[in-house]
Amino acid sequence: MRIIAGEFASRRLETKKGNATRPTLDKVKEAVFSSLGGYFDGGNVLDLYAGSGAVGLEALSRGMDNAYFSDNDRIACSVIRNNIASLKVEDRTKVYPIADMKMLSRMKEEGKKFRLIYLDPPYAKQKNLEVMQYIDDNNLLDENGVVVIESLQEENYHVDTFQHFHYHKESVYGIMKITYYKHN
Repeated sequence: MRIIAGEFASRRLETKKGNATRPTLDKVKEAVFSSLGGYFDGGNVLDLYAGSGAVGLEALSRGMDNAYFSDNDRIACSVIRNNIASLKVEDRTKVYPIADMKMLSRMKEEGKKFRLIYLDPPYAKQKNLEVMQYIDDNNLLDENGVVVIESLQEENYHVDTFQHFHYHKESVYGIMKITYYKHN
C-alpha cells in the first residue's frame, strides 16, 4: 500500500498483518480522490474506521490541513501511528483508539467539522445509516464537505433524508461500492 499523489506520493505505508483489516485498494483510492477533485485546499478529514490510516494520509498528502483517525483495534492504531511517524505529520494528525459513535461524539464535543468523512467499516459490522444520521444531526460536515461510504456492491445507501447533505452518486469497483454524499 502506498500514497498515490501529492506531497507524499509513492511513499509506502504499513498495514496490519492478517485479514482483520481490508485496506482500500490503490485503484479505488485513486478513483475516489479523482472524483473529489484530486486535491484539497485545506480542511479536516475524518478517517472513521481507519485501519492503516491510508485514506486520511492520502487526504493530507493532497492538501488537507489535519487528519483525525479512529479505529477500535489498538494494533491498527499502532500501525496508523507508525505511518504518521514515517511521514513526519504528527503535528497534523490525531489517532483515537475508540469506536465509531464515541469518536463522533468526541469530535462534536471538540467542535470539529470535516471537509471529508470516510466510512469504511468492516462489511459485517456496518451501521452506516446510523453513523450518517449522527453526522447530520450534529452538523459535523463543513459547507464544502463530502461523506464517502465504502461498502459491498449490494448495500444500498441511496438515502436522501438528511438535513445537511444529500446523495450525490455511487460507483462500483468489483465487489465494492463507493457512495458519495455532498453538503447541501
